[in-house]
Amino acid sequence: MWSDIVAIYRASKKKRDINRFTEYVARPPAAVVVYFLAKTPITPNQVTFLSAIVAAGAGLMFALLPGYLWLVAAAAVYEFSFVLDCADGQLARLRKIASPLGHLLDFLMDELKAMFLFGCVAVRLWQETGDDRLLVVGLAGLFCLASGLSLTSFTRRPEYGAKPATEDGQPADVGGRRGPIGMVLSAIEWVARILVHYPQYIWICAIANRIDVFFWAYAAVNALYFAKTFAMIFFRLGRFTRPTLTTPIASINDPGPPEQTP
Repeated sequence: MWSDIVAIYRASKKKRDINRFTEYVARPPAAVVVYFLAKTPITPNQVTFLSAIVAAGAGLMFALLPGYLWLVAAAAVYEFSFVLDCADGQLARLRKIASPLGHLLDFLMDELKAMFLFGCVAVRLWQETGDDRLLVVGLAGLFCLASGLSLTSFTRRPEYGAKPATEDGQPADVGGRRGPIGMVLSAIEWVARILVHYPQYIWICAIANRIDVFFWAYAAVNALYFAKTFAMIFFRLGRFTRPTLTTPIASINDPGPPEQTP
């Protein structure tokens, strides 16, 4: 059994994973899930939907069940949903049926889960503190999250000039930056990628009883992503340009000779 699970892990994981937490912490138990699903009629898409349902349950636990133990339990349930989130792609790759549509569904469910979870954590913090400003920040964060989904989808369109995604469904790699400024920007993006991928640290925040750290960090990084991506699109598509008319304006306004009737 264990040798089969190890073989499944090696055969189904991505060639280049998003981070080490996913590759070495989440994918091994996901391989166990795939082992039990491999010979069943359950599809990868169904596992994707199941992951979203479990994540929704974890979100409700965050929002409705106060206390430290329930906080840790909610984080544990969410981590299980992330294991399922890894298992759907591994099952698809094991069966050799991975598809661009499946990647899009996975991306969509991930964003929906993130929005619901963030909203539920905002409700929990508001209930614990009674500070109405947290609800305002929560609404603003949800706006940035939802806008980020639209902005990301837009910038990945071929009409925008995006390169095709990799075979693992990830965005195409871009060239590394050079120079001091490039190194600083790369370091900032590295930190942002850690904060965006919250499954690798939300459980630490829960165990430390500081779920507010996740709330503020995730709100900030999504606000920065919204500002950066919107500005990038604006400066590319919203610039002034010189009008180029192939037809003289005079001829456009000239109605031409009157029609001749026989």
